[in-house]
Amino acid sequence: VLITASTPSNDPVRQAAHMCRKRGRIVLVGVVGLELTRADFYEKELSFQVSCSYGPGRYDPNYEDKGQDYPLGFVRWTEQRNFEAVLDMMADGRLDVAPLISHRFPLEQAEEAYRVLYEERPLGIVLEYQAAAAAPARTIAVTSDVQRSSPVDAPRLGFIGAGNYATAVLIPAFAATPARLLRVASAAGLSSVHAAKRHGIAEATTDSAAMFTASDLDAVVITTRHNSHARMVQQAVSAGKHVFVEKPLAVTAQELAELKATYDDLPATSRPALMVGFNRRYAPHIQTLKRAMDKAAAPAALIMTVNAGAIPADHWTQDPEIGGGRLIGEGCHFVDLLRFLAASPIVSWSVNALAGHGPRDSWQLLLAFANGSTGTVHYLANGNKRFPKERLEVFCGGGIARVDNFRKLESIGWAGLASQRGWRQDKGQRACAAAFVEALQSGDLSGLIPANELFEVAELCIAATAQLGSH
Repeated sequence: VLITASTPSNDPVRQAAHMCRKRGRIVLVGVVGLELTRADFYEKELSFQVSCSYGPGRYDPNYEDKGQDYPLGFVRWTEQRNFEAVLDMMADGRLDVAPLISHRFPLEQAEEAYRVLYEERPLGIVLEYQAAAAAPARTIAVTSDVQRSSPVDAPRLGFIGAGNYATAVLIPAFAATPARLLRVASAAGLSSVHAAKRHGIAEATTDSAAMFTASDLDAVVITTRHNSHARMVQQAVSAGKHVFVEKPLAVTAQELAELKATYDDLPATSRPALMVGFNRRYAPHIQTLKRAMDKAAAPAALIMTVNAGAIPADHWTQDPEIGGGRLIGEGCHFVDLLRFLAASPIVSWSVNALAGHGPRDSWQLLLAFANGSTGTVHYLANGNKRFPKERLEVFCGGGIARVDNFRKLESIGWAGLASQRGWRQDKGQRACAAAFVEALQSGDLSGLIPANELFEVAELCIAATAQLGSH
């Protein structure tokens, strides 16, 4: 018995049980009351099943989004195969849906179709679309109320990606520099137009690929999803463009190795700048602390605690193929920060996951540096919002320093290092963007993060993520 009713009443299930033969099956397609009577099912040994809309695979992101099909020998009728069967029957006339159609409207008259749907209660309406070719890439000039003036010789930048972080943080950071912001690209185009109007950027485009070869751009700023970073960086540097890429540099070992090989093969004298948005090392309190550590010239114990909080397991940043996971996607910030403060290569590391919270959400990364310093990153999703989200503690040469949320620097017994409190949180985004623009303008790239450190951090984070996945 198939139940397709929609009612809070329990009567349909009870009636279905009475209609069924012994060992029969009741399948609920609709939504009804489910107070089952044991005797009805016990005496006939009935089976009860709730049908998932469209069939197996519905609501499964691995099936619907990634195309990971269920084996035919185990699941005959998946969502895809159900649709294929129906379409096949419609194509050869075995399933005639014409009697279900009472009205047809061209798409341009959709408003009238909805009026008919609301007022006349038709049996079925078909909206007819005209066949259209794929939309070509478009670039448009944007008029903005924001007026920016930059020196004629200022670096000319293009942005690929116009998501929340790009429009709220990164583009404003570059807008505060002398750079000329010429173009912003996004896949659909609408977000790039909004970003251009908001920040005084001259053009918006859907043609990201053209940014790498555009003769009027000196550098590209990449703020797309993580799994596109390595490919885009490789395209940019191969075309001779300077690159600022929001972290991470790559999400897999293979794409990182290919990128590194491409970059290393470029002539050293003409190699373009490669910068990852590791802004925390540029934060004012961190810069103050770094100068004090350089004067101390002693090994340090560095402890970074990240009260990260939980995010849904199905969020794109958690996906190994798209976001890379939280260690690759965000933990790289803190590995770079400790690498910067230690001022020494990482010679060994180990990683441990916190049981019960998913290997990608809560972990502890232990680092050992060549100069004898040590570092620990505690990245935790099981904390409380009342505790600082990011806290750095440094023990060095008889002194202790603590930085809370990049708002306050506290010095305890550290000669020459005074406590500081900022008016607002400053994670160094603007200083990071300014350093990149200044390096391009002066032609002196030595002040940027060395490329070998960028690759060192990326390799470690990818390897540590792989080890977490094996726990």
